[in-house]
Amino acid sequence: MSLPESITDSTRFVTSESRREYLLRTGRATPHFLQGVYPFVGRDIFATVLLHEELTYVVPPGSSAGIAYVRAGNSSDDLIYIVVFAADKPLRYFPLGPKADSHVGLAIVEPHPAGTEFSVHIGAPRGTAGAIILDIGLIVIAEGEPS
Repeated sequence: MSLPESITDSTRFVTSESRREYLLRTGRATPHFLQGVYPFVGRDIFATVLLHEELTYVVPPGSSAGIAYVRAGNSSDDLIYIVVFAADKPLRYFPLGPKADSHVGLAIVEPHPAGTEFSVHIGAPRGTAGAIILDIGLIVIAEGEPS
């Protein structure tokens, strides 16, 4: 049995996309990434420190931004965690098991206004050494677009 021509003609299908996909496709939003491989030595499991200066981002004028996802891997033999800060306040905590990785797509993406600084911090037991493989996706939305 063959399908009617109207069903096989893909130009006649209506596709659905999320608001985020629409904003990215139309250029009203742009992605920004905080990513790389960073060595670390743990200082304190209860107090975090900036992982690396490259892992900061300031939302540009006329925009807002939010975290869309976090992917991270931990090469050490201990449980560690990363914390994403916004405006010097902890926003999200992400635990990483020993020699493990994690991918978290965030369902709730809070908008943060222009001038907000995002940064990535680490908490690890004193003396724990390893590397973090990190990929954090931010969505930067142009002013005038609802988040």
